Amino acid sequence: MAASNETMLKKPHVGKKRKPPTRYWEGTEKDGKNDGKKQKEGDNNEQTPQQNKTRTKEGGKRGVAGGKRGVAGGKRGVAGGKRGVAGGKRGVAGGKRGKRAGGKRGGAGEKVISGKLDPFPGSALVPEEKLKKFKRGVKGELPPRPQYKLRDVVIRSEAASDLAQKQNARYDLMLPEDAGFLEGDKDEDTCNISQDDIADAVDITAGAKYFSLTLSQFGPYRLDYSKTGRHLLLGGRRGHVTCLDWQSKQLMCEMNVMETVNDVKWLHSEALFAVAQKKWLYIYDNKGIELHCIRKFNDVLRMQFLPYHFLLATASATGFLQYLDVSVGKEVVAICTKAGRLDVMAHNPHNGIIHLGHSNGTVTLWTPNQREPVVKMLCHQGGVRSVAVDKTGTYMVTSGMDKKLKVYDIRSYRPLQSYFLPAGASCLSLSQRGLLSAATGDIVQVYRDVWGTPVTKPYMAHRAKGSVWGVHFCPFEDVLGVGHGEGFTSMVVPGAGEPNFDGLDANPYRSAKQRQEWEVKALLEKIQPELIGLDPSQLSQVDHSTWEQRHEDRVQVLGFDPLAKEKFTPRLKTKGRSSSGKVEKRKKQVAHEDQRDVIRQTVEDRMKIDKERKEKEKKEAAAAGQKSALDRFRK
Repeated sequence: MAASNETMLKKPHVGKKRKPPTRYWEGTEKDGKNDGKKQKEGDNNEQTPQQNKTRTKEGGKRGVAGGKRGVAGGKRGVAGGKRGVAGGKRGVAGGKRGKRAGGKRGGAGEKVISGKLDPFPGSALVPEEKLKKFKRGVKGELPPRPQYKLRDVVIRSEAASDLAQKQNARYDLMLPEDAGFLEGDKDEDTCNISQDDIADAVDITAGAKYFSLTLSQFGPYRLDYSKTGRHLLLGGRRGHVTCLDWQSKQLMCEMNVMETVNDVKWLHSEALFAVAQKKWLYIYDNKGIELHCIRKFNDVLRMQFLPYHFLLATASATGFLQYLDVSVGKEVVAICTKAGRLDVMAHNPHNGIIHLGHSNGTVTLWTPNQREPVVKMLCHQGGVRSVAVDKTGTYMVTSGMDKKLKVYDIRSYRPLQSYFLPAGASCLSLSQRGLLSAATGDIVQVYRDVWGTPVTKPYMAHRAKGSVWGVHFCPFEDVLGVGHGEGFTSMVVPGAGEPNFDGLDANPYRSAKQRQEWEVKALLEKIQPELIGLDPSQLSQVDHSTWEQRHEDRVQVLGFDPLAKEKFTPRLKTKGRSSSGKVEKRKKQVAHEDQRDVIRQTVEDRMKIDKERKEKEKKEAAAAGQKSALDRFRK
């Protein structure tokens, strides 16, 4: 009784109540033992009635069995609590993050897709033929290991190039359109199929591409398609100039300049075009407003535009080849070809070289960097009438007064094929897919694969209403535009255009905002005229001869070869003796010691040469000072 009174008179604990530690048990045995232990502690520690109300064993807040933190059924209980091992949120067996039986991160360690193994592990294989199509040159040798920064840059660039090659090869399978050609029935010749038959057989959209414009008053006409292939520019010999959206037949502008028009050309976009008139060169916008009159460019006969250089190349009747930078409006260079009247002109889309045909049967290749032609080829026995170059820059087709049509390989400058045309060809044009159109009088013939096997008959033929003055294939369309004396005719030529276009380069469906963004980007990426050359791949190569010459000059000036011996690398020292300043000082000291003998030998050689030169001069002066028997005859 005394003991119990002592317990009753004890002062209650005033300090902060201590939070019991959270414990997790895995088995039932431990749970029973711990429950028993807590029951004994509860029996020994008798407390006040208020404390008993808050700390009861069975129904209190911290009760072992049914309380909030109970082992069995509490919030953190083992069996059914929120964090329980068996069935809780983090349970081993069925919890969200369980690691044993059925969790998302199964213990097998294998990659699974919806509970099944991947039957095709790794990335998809790419055919070798597709990879060869998008190959970006031959890989070079890696720099030595001491140049680790350059080595890392080269490795990263090659990895990016390989990735781009594989991605392009994969995306090539997803291109929506394929190129097709006209195929006749058995024993049927495709060149006998008329344009009316083709228009009746195809759908309405394709049939609408065959049409004619009767413009007999101001012909004959020259023509040009825009880079996107959507807009058409016509220029009549008697001054009529018009541009239109030929697919929707919407007229953009129409005017008469009241003087002779020799040629017309679109510039970098469909907003500007150039007209070579009788006296000078004029620049107009697509509303027909005259923007510039360039009087330095007089008597222009033919024009070509280089889209990636923003250069307008002109050939004049006075024999001058001139380049105009349309981005700044200045003349880049004017070259006198000394070859007379220049009325045959073409340009190579691959490298920007200008091809000129002359009356003596030669074709010359020009760049704005040289005053002389880089290549001069004798192609015909008579004068050259027309020249065309394919988009890859590999083949050149020429026609001459000798009634021959020749195909040349520009890489080796050798003729591949030679064809005889009874009346010759006055106009030539090559399509994106390699079809060749040749105009003879009022007949337009289209040939297929002229640089492969010899061609015996044309692929297609069409008779125009008048004498043909200009032909041009439309980009990204199976259409051939023909300008003649009675107006303009649009022919349907299956298989002529590239079926898939690059939306970032030439998008026929771009909006005005997209055109503006493309124009800004193209101006920022403009190629300078100094980079135009026969082989564009030389820009990525090192000029070893120039480097060796500069190295020899440097050796001659210094008196020693600074690259003959490896540089001295100081040994690492402690206690502040390997600071950057002291390391450089030790490097210079060792370098001076290594160079001292070489410099001494060089100075001795120079002194020896000077001494020999002075002795030679002294002997010559002594010989000149001796008297001769003939000196008495001198006055």
